Amino acid sequence: MSDPRWKRGRLLVAAPHLDDDPNFRRAVVLVLEHADEGALGIVLNDPMEVLAADALPEPLSTVINDGSHVFRGGPVQPGTVIVLADFEDIAAAGGVTFGSVGILDPESVEGGTPPAMRRARAFGGYAGWGGGQLESEIQQDAWIDAEPLADDIFTDDPAGLWRAVLTRAGGSYRLMATAPDDPLLN
Repeated sequence: MSDPRWKRGRLLVAAPHLDDDPNFRRAVVLVLEHADEGALGIVLNDPMEVLAADALPEPLSTVINDGSHVFRGGPVQPGTVIVLADFEDIAAAGGVTFGSVGILDPESVEGGTPPAMRRARAFGGYAGWGGGQLESEIQQDAWIDAEPLADDIFTDDPAGLWRAVLTRAGGSYRLMATAPDDPLLN
C-alpha cells in the first residue's frame, strides 16, 4: 500500500454498499489528515438546518454570514466546528488541504480582520478512523478515491455532489453515478 499520507487532501466517495450506514450514505469525504495513527476527514454533502451565522461563536459567525448552513462533517465530536476556506493566500490557512483550500484557524479572526478568503463553510464534527482502519475499508472497496475541486467543498448542490464526483471520475464510476438510489427500482 502507498504511503498513508497520500490520501490527505483527496476525496473519498462512499461506495453504494455503505448506504446502510446513515453517517456515510452517499457521502463525499475530504481527507484532512492521514497518518499511521489514523485518519480524519469531513463529510462535504450533509447540510444541517442550522445557519452558520446562528451556530458559530463570535467572531467566526462574522466570517460566514452569507446565509449558509453548517454541514454535518461526521459523527465524531459533533460539537467541534471546523471551517474550510478558499484562501486568496494559502499561507494564511491554519492547515492546507489542497490547492487554495485550507482550514481556517479561529485565532486568525480574533482581531476582527480575518485573512482574505473567497468563501468559507463550517462543518460540525468529523469522520475519524483508527490506525489501519481506513486502509482496510479502501481495500474492501468501501471508498472510491477521487481528485478534489474547490467547488466540491463549497457546492450549492450538496445532494448532487456524490453523483457529480463519480461522473467526473469516469469509467465504471460514471455508470455507478447513474444508478437509482434503490436498485430494485431500476
